[in-house]
Amino acid sequence: MENKTIKKLCDIIRQTGFDIHVFHGHGHGHLEKVYENVLAHRLRKRGLHVKQQEPVTVFDEDGTVLGEYFVDLLLEKEIVVELKTAKKLAPEHQAQILGHLKSSRREHGLLINFGSYKFQIRKFAWSENEQQLRAAAPIL
Repeated sequence: MENKTIKKLCDIIRQTGFDIHVFHGHGHGHLEKVYENVLAHRLRKRGLHVKQQEPVTVFDEDGTVLGEYFVDLLLEKEIVVELKTAKKLAPEHQAQILGHLKSSRREHGLLINFGSYKFQIRKFAWSENEQQLRAAAPIL
């Protein structure tokens, strides 16, 4: 998928997540599943292809299938979205999404935290060609 399209999708997800954060109370009390449901619902209303708890195959470096895990949301078969309801994002949350990207060989991911008073979202990218992970600055 073209970078311009990915950026536009990330902008839509960011704005939708922020609107949910404002409407549902700045980090007050809902479980992660509620935020998953409302984000999926609102993104679908905008015409996006959204899968919840989508099984994603994990590969070893030689392509051997090792198993699968479930991502919170998978948008347009391209963007992995990991949701949290923590007081603040922690290094282990970032490690989780980076691991998801690398293992599944997906290029783009968003980590969204609805549990903080301040809305938190970070974009991550995996480049198989460069064999590296890149974490972008928060995209607020």
